[in-house]
Amino acid sequence: MRIAIFGAGAIGGYFGARLIQAGKEVVLIARGEHLKALKKHGLRIDSIKGNFNLPSVEATDDPSQVSLVDVVFVCVKTWQLPETVHSMRPLIGPKTIVVPLLNGVESPFQLAEALGAGHVLGGLAKIISLISGPGHIRHVGAEPYIAFGELNNDRSERAEQLLKVLEEAGISAEIPQDINSALWAKFLFVVSLGGVGAISRAPIGVIRELPKTRRMLEQAMNEIFLVAQARNIALPQDIITDTMAFVDTLPAEGTASMQRDIVEGRPSEIDSWNGAVVRLGQESGVAVPLHTFIYNSLLPLELKAQGTLTFPV
Repeated sequence: MRIAIFGAGAIGGYFGARLIQAGKEVVLIARGEHLKALKKHGLRIDSIKGNFNLPSVEATDDPSQVSLVDVVFVCVKTWQLPETVHSMRPLIGPKTIVVPLLNGVESPFQLAEALGAGHVLGGLAKIISLISGPGHIRHVGAEPYIAFGELNNDRSERAEQLLKVLEEAGISAEIPQDINSALWAKFLFVVSLGGVGAISRAPIGVIRELPKTRRMLEQAMNEIFLVAQARNIALPQDIITDTMAFVDTLPAEGTASMQRDIVEGRPSEIDSWNGAVVRLGQESGVAVPLHTFIYNSLLPLELKAQGTLTFPV
């Protein structure tokens, strides 16, 4: 099975490296200084599960120079997805499957619309990792995990084959009974924490300890839960309690990726996170006042990061 990792950054690079380490045929799609380092020195992984170095990897920024693959893991930021869909087409053959490992609930359907529903599975990843430098990825927390499955929840042969490949590489992987429920469960967590973190500029420890910000976090989760219910997504009734219990285990100094992007003036995933809650809430007739406040408040900074609005901070 030939696999392309489209976006070999903190998440894609880690999982790609584990597959390469296990002898799987993998091509890494990357760019910039990270790509130069991959070509020259290979890929270095520092991980709580053990460090290793891959002195030689197949890496490129030009998918047209890569032969057709069996699987594409899409690991870019959600705002990069339109460009990615265009760029990845040379990788897609009649039987290629595409698994997005993005933060959000809309990307599988956006990919299915662009590439054809028969190519796309739902997918998500859980890992705390970062690019420490060009060609160097640090995995600093959480058991690396991938969940994926057919969007209609059929237990397909192609999904079973991919599961076997991931397990052979020592990656914790699962085909959940309901991939859409799994996607929304992660969405409820990352979007709530990212939005409250971005608006408060506070780390996880402060957000969960201050009663007012803790209530904001719970309210943000509840709004997503109500939208999910309205869209017939079967989230567990105790998901907010369980998610808050998980938040209480996280490192106090931790921050969400969207929060870091906004603070550092980079384009963020706010449109597919809190913005998606607002859109889907409007479609479903569910009021989401906190997410609306978060999205509207952060939108000027997002537009500035995108270069479409200029103003002094």
